[in-house]
Amino acid sequence: MDRLKGIEVFVKAIRLGGLSAAARDLAMSPAMAAKHLNALEQRLGATLVNRTTRRLALTEVGAAYLDKAERVLAELEDADAEAAAQSAAVEGLLRVSGPAAFGSAYLVDLVTAFHDLHPAVTIELGLNDRVVDLLEERWDVAVRIGRLADSNLVARKLAPVRMAICASPAYLERRGTPRTLDDLAAHECLGYTLGSETGATRWGFGRDGSRAVAVRGALHANNGQVLAQAAEAGMGLVYGPRFFVDRAIARGRLVELDLGAELLDLGAVHAVTHRTRRPAAKTRAWIDFLVQRLPAMARDW
Repeated sequence: MDRLKGIEVFVKAIRLGGLSAAARDLAMSPAMAAKHLNALEQRLGATLVNRTTRRLALTEVGAAYLDKAERVLAELEDADAEAAAQSAAVEGLLRVSGPAAFGSAYLVDLVTAFHDLHPAVTIELGLNDRVVDLLEERWDVAVRIGRLADSNLVARKLAPVRMAICASPAYLERRGTPRTLDDLAAHECLGYTLGSETGATRWGFGRDGSRAVAVRGALHANNGQVLAQAAEAGMGLVYGPRFFVDRAIARGRLVELDLGAELLDLGAVHAVTHRTRRPAAKTRAWIDFLVQRLPAMARDW
């Protein structure tokens, strides 16, 4: 009898509640499933399960063997998936979702470079700041920023994200430079309406944003890049991810401020995809590409 098939029957029988269920899942007869399990036990010289007419009960040996057997099968599936992905052609339609401002600033360049490497891939880039449902809306990968909520998706960390508070030289000359959190009350604070910790009436400080400071400002927007541009134009202070403002800082259009307080920990940039052991070659190639390229882009963040 096939040793590997015997291990599969054993694991399936325990996880699905019986030999009949395991046989159905593995497309074989219950009698054949029983033969595979018997052969496995004979090979090991040990009883793995005690059988009754209603259920299977693991023996002490069986419980220890089950854990190792599951790991063996999982590693084998991973090896199969990796080999299949490497041998498969990187082609087809790749649907990528990402945040609007971050996407227009960085993902466009990444998509262009990825297409140069894989010209057989057609890319659909969907940019918006809501959290899309990958399964329902049929996205292959989403780029998400921040601390991720628990989900059934698989996340790959790509780069950390640092926060910054900035203003233009002209604004600081006109209104003065804030030095402490208390000074924010006398300044125009541009609020990001989709962020509770950097919003129109409250800015959060400390790693978890628990130190709340009341703020006000003449402009609120649901796009971080718009707020950064408004800050460049001298409209007020902007508080957000440094990738919104790093280029303006480098060009002297914005000045990064130190208020003597720890800024919010926003988390990281992640690539998020479906939980599957056999990702499409195009999906795997895109995520591997992001892992390789994005950290270099993020050095100034």
